[in-house]
Parts: sequence; structure tokens; C-alpha cells
Amino acid sequence: MWAELGIEHLGLFVLSGWLLNLTPGPDVLYIVSHALRSGVRAGIVAAFGITAGCFVHIVAAGLGVSALLATSAMAFTVLKWVGAAYLVFMGLRMLTSKTQPAIDLEAASADSTGAGGLKAIFFRGFLTNALNPKVALFFLAFVPQFITPGASHPTLAFLVLGVLFNVNAIPINIGYAVLAGWAAQRTALVQQGMHWLDRVAGALFVGFGIKLARTAAPEL
Repeated sequence: MWAELGIEHLGLFVLSGWLLNLTPGPDVLYIVSHALRSGVRAGIVAAFGITAGCFVHIVAAGLGVSALLATSAMAFTVLKWVGAAYLVFMGLRMLTSKTQPAIDLEAASADSTGAGGLKAIFFRGFLTNALNPKVALFFLAFVPQFITPGASHPTLAFLVLGVLFNVNAIPINIGYAVLAGWAAQRTALVQQGMHWLDRVAGALFVGFGIKLARTAAPEL
């Protein structure tokens, strides 16, 4: 079936995807910070928000929008600055937020089901990924390597591989959420360091935003 779609080296593709998803970045940081602060459920919701945002890039790449980002300096620059501004905004919110020294699981559960709770976590996770043009360019550079040259349906093959990559990332992202939630509940040092967690996470998000803003547009 895979050969008929023009897909090759599927095992290597899956393995490479797992290794890439294990590498810490803005997405992992977003998941872990919410799981540590508000429990496993919040971390899992953050993970699904990021997964949903990734589907935007998969569909866009399949339809050729990501190719536009790769060839149009203006399109890349606009999305780059929007994504960078959002990451810096999130970082500044973490740096200036009032945090509690320990996790109140009942309060976290109540907050996650109210206004601005799980839906907000999901939506912010969605934007964290969807507004990052580097994700679009990653798919454009990585996925075609596993599509047979001259495939009869390259767009379909691209979409299938993109969806597979994204679905395979879900267990890893959930694993990060579960591990962080477990540590927050059982490690006193983590409980006492929640104030500094937000500060460190905020500084890293600002750093990711600045790094994204400094990313050069693709050469035409």
C-alpha cells in the first residue's frame, strides 16, 4: 500500500519523527509547563492543541502554501513576525504572572474546566504551533525525502506522511505531560520551584520568539 502511494523508507521516517519529537523545543516546553503547573490533564490538552496546530502546516504544505513561504520572502516574514510576537507575548505573561509555590490539584481541576481553562490552554497551544513558519518549512524539507521521485500522487503521499508524523508525536507529547505531572505531584523540590518555573519558561519562550524573529527568509 505504501509503495502504491509513492512512500518509501517508512520505518526510517517513523524513527526519525520520534527522535525529532523527543527534542525539546517550544512545543515540549508548553506541554511540560502546563502539566507542572496545572496537572496531567492540562498538559495533555496542551499537547492536543499543539497537534491541532501542526495539522495546519500539514494541510498547507500539501496544498502548496508552505511552498509559497519557502519562495516568498514577504509571506515568510509576515508569518515569522506574527509567530515571534506571539511567543514573546506568552513568555512575558509567564515572566510577570503570579504563581503559587505548590500545585493545588483541586483548584487546577476547577480552573481547567472553567472559562479560560482547558479551552484557552488548547487554543494557545494551537497558536504556538500554527504561527511558527519554521514548522511549515520543516515539513516541506523533511517529508519529500520519503516520497518516491515521480510518484503518481505526491500530494496524497505528502498528506499521509504528514498525518502519520503528527499522530506518532501524540504518545511522546502525552508522555511529557504525564511525566511532568507525576514529578509535580511527588517531588517537593518541583512543588517549591513553581515560581521559578514560570520565570525560566517565560525566558525560554521569549528566547524562542527572538530566535524566530532572527530567522532569515529563504533565499529565492
